[in-house]
Amino acid sequence: MSKKTSIITTVASVLLFSVLMMSITTVDSGSVGVVVRLGAVQPITLPEGVHFVLPFVTSVVEINTRIQKIEANATASSKDLQNVTSKVALNYQLSSQKAQTIYQTLGLDYANSIIQPTIQESIKSATARYTAEELITKRPQVKEDVYQYIKKRLAQNNILVTDFSIVDFSFSPEFNRAIESKEVAKQKALTAKNDLDRIKTEAEQAREAAAGQADAQKLLQQALDDRLLQLKAIEKWNGILPIVQGSGNGSFIDVAALAGKK
Repeated sequence: MSKKTSIITTVASVLLFSVLMMSITTVDSGSVGVVVRLGAVQPITLPEGVHFVLPFVTSVVEINTRIQKIEANATASSKDLQNVTSKVALNYQLSSQKAQTIYQTLGLDYANSIIQPTIQESIKSATARYTAEELITKRPQVKEDVYQYIKKRLAQNNILVTDFSIVDFSFSPEFNRAIESKEVAKQKALTAKNDLDRIKTEAEQAREAAAGQADAQKLLQQALDDRLLQLKAIEKWNGILPIVQGSGNGSFIDVAALAGKK
């Protein structure tokens, strides 16, 4: 084999190997491959694994279908015009069946093009329906309102919301001081009420104790009076038992008369 033939063979082998390598594509785990042929998105997707495609005319774009997390901060006005800064966390997942549609309509920057704006819009809409204090006391309801709004809006773009949470609400220093003063006043009022209830309870217990003691004194006095009458009767007894004649020839002692004799 001549040197020239050898070079041609080598170049051909390299080209063939390059074409072969360009024909092989790998879709990573947790992703699907969107097929693009001559610049047009095809209505099919490739699952994870190794695939053969036509080189030069076909490319594969990976779309992450795992659950992803995004955090966002949003500033809005409450119903009573208080400035509220919210920090939220959102877990979402792209629909693997609609990956080609997502790529075709949103591209790969869907987090900034659709998710972030939807979060901002939902928080501002929900915050405006509650006073600043209600945002604190009705936090679960506020969360549910925002969650349902985001879930519905993103579902229209084939983005599935799996979880949502409000990490924090923060307010202006003036509002925080007002809330603190209100809580202090509420605690003082509660303490005063508890003290009043305690005093009333103690007074009622004292009255009940006094009434019980008076009843006990009355019973004791009655018992003493009965005993005193018995003693006086005994002192006045002359030692003669009173006899009562019956209708027959018998007779009996009138104990009652004896006890009552003075």
